[in-house]
Amino acid sequence: MKTKFEVRQGSYYDSIVLMQLQRRLSELEGVADAAVVMATEANKEMLRASGFDVDQFVAYADDLVIMVKGDGAKAAIGRVDELLQKRSSGGGQGQYRPKSLATAAKSAANAQWVLISVPGRYAAQVAHDALDLGKHVFLYSDNVALEDEVALKQKARAKGLLVMGPDCGTAIIDGVGLGFANRVRRGNVGIVAASGTGLQAVTVKIDQLGGGISQAFGTGGRDLNAAVAGITALQALDYLNNDPDTERIVLISKPPAPSVATQLLQSAYACEKPVIVYFLGYAVSATAIGNVTFARSLTEAALLATATELEKSAIDVPHTYEPYMRGLFSGGTLAYELLLALRPFVTPLYTNIGVEGVPKLQNSLVSQANTVIDLGEDEFTQGRLHPMMDNALRIRRLREEATDDAAGLIVLDVVLGEGAHADPTSELAPVIEEVKRNRPNLQIIAIVIGTEADPQGMEEQIGRLQAAGCLVYTDLHNAINAITALIVSPPTAYKTVSPFNAGLSIINVGLETFYDSALEQGAEAIHVEWRPPAGGNAQMMGLLAKLKRSGT
Repeated sequence: MKTKFEVRQGSYYDSIVLMQLQRRLSELEGVADAAVVMATEANKEMLRASGFDVDQFVAYADDLVIMVKGDGAKAAIGRVDELLQKRSSGGGQGQYRPKSLATAAKSAANAQWVLISVPGRYAAQVAHDALDLGKHVFLYSDNVALEDEVALKQKARAKGLLVMGPDCGTAIIDGVGLGFANRVRRGNVGIVAASGTGLQAVTVKIDQLGGGISQAFGTGGRDLNAAVAGITALQALDYLNNDPDTERIVLISKPPAPSVATQLLQSAYACEKPVIVYFLGYAVSATAIGNVTFARSLTEAALLATATELEKSAIDVPHTYEPYMRGLFSGGTLAYELLLALRPFVTPLYTNIGVEGVPKLQNSLVSQANTVIDLGEDEFTQGRLHPMMDNALRIRRLREEATDDAAGLIVLDVVLGEGAHADPTSELAPVIEEVKRNRPNLQIIAIVIGTEADPQGMEEQIGRLQAAGCLVYTDLHNAINAITALIVSPPTAYKTVSPFNAGLSIINVGLETFYDSALEQGAEAIHVEWRPPAGGNAQMMGLLAKLKRSGT
């Protein structure tokens, strides 16, 4: 079977155009098979596997290769330029198409967004250019280096701009879907997602439930890893918290880095609006902490976002952001549950018991930062009574912690019932009064576990603790909320992203389908006829970049 080929050096077309060209070539009379690809090594292997002889030509990654099999192969190759002119029939045909981003920005002065879907090795520079022009960036391109992503997002944050991506497949801005977004109604639910299909699943379900979307920000899959540190997610969360059209926020991600999860949850907790969180595979012990509600699935996240009322846990203390907490527990299970509840929100956090994700103390006798100690562990009970029966060890540790200026909150459990200390607060309350006299601003929370029928007299025990200056809770969940309110730090303040202009206006650089889609949804759009700088020559591109940086 006859095979004809053509190599076009340094020639660039977006992937949709190449796909259309390949399909049109295949439909021609006398053509048995056709392939249109950039000459990367992977694409050469694909051609070889498809029966094309790639050894008959020399081509590099920046070159376009067109191969056709069949009796009509020669005639088909001769029609390539004609077929390339047959663009997709989108709504943007016939409109002015600038050759550069800078020219497009002058023509579309109101455009706040640049959609970038060029090959990854060029994408970072296009994104830098967009930020330099004061534009937000939707970066669909993949294969962008991690260090480039970090640099872009740090630059954007300093300018009060957003970079969604790289590898961001989905977003909805002012009612217009970008990338692979679904068409859903406007509403009062804002979404931040480091998962493109997760964002689609939740927005669609919210629409099916009768709700709607104010804004939906995709961050790109790497945004919540430790190196990127959730920059875009944190910016988007802040934007939605300040957005008058958003009443509830949904935060979705594949498993984030623990340090980033803590930052995000601290920021979510500081929001004035309800925040529904679904981190896939991220274990939490409480369904709600303050304004933050944890979902167990994408569907549940959508259901919670559209529920008439959301559970809001009671918080009985102000946000004071005091220094560290020290928990001195006689009940191991209570200590464990507190650690599980605080783990998503609080860092650093230490303990003497084995809790996944919480480091162990180097020395159980010396607290570090936020510490929760189970004084009923074997290391403390050898040769002495359990702390539920003997307060001596806990009283000594209470006095020690109170002398540490880094300790702003001390948490105790007081467990009543058969076999427990006959009157625990008769010993604890005087010591609490003593340490409070020395440090009036020291907060002490007591969690009392018992009933009115217990021999210690629950009402009397609570009365003594309150008289000594304790905040007293009989429900562990309410106590956890109070503890969280006292110790969760406020998020770091960055330059806030300003509200978007009314009516979306974008500049599209790359896939024409995104441009056509934006027009069809009623957005203003301009498409850039982008080509790789210096014909894709890496050495020349580097020289041009140096000249640009030097201002030559």
